[in-house]
Amino acid sequence: MDGGILISYKVLCDGDFYNSITIEELLKNEKVLRLIKSEFAPGHRNIDISFDKNNTTIQLATQKDIQTFEVRKDDYADVLVLAEEDATAKKLFKKDCSVVELVDIETF
Repeated sequence: MDGGILISYKVLCDGDFYNSITIEELLKNEKVLRLIKSEFAPGHRNIDISFDKNNTTIQLATQKDIQTFEVRKDDYADVLVLAEEDATAKKLFKKDCSVVELVDIETF
């Protein structure tokens, strides 16, 4: 097959943080409500905050650099192994950082 694949990945560490929270949970916090009111309705009283109950979530996660490399289409079955080898070659693996997560796979 002609062409190639552009692989994007990130290196995960043991101390990485990931959490998600819904808008409903966020607005139940009185400190958050006061901050929103003081920022977006300064000087006004008796302000009520409502929201759409479609359970929109906010995700909190450790920010990671996305690494990329190219391989031939024939190597598709080995992209995870090749991503680990690329991370090792770039010396991205450290004491507590030894896992690769594939982010995107694009063909060209």
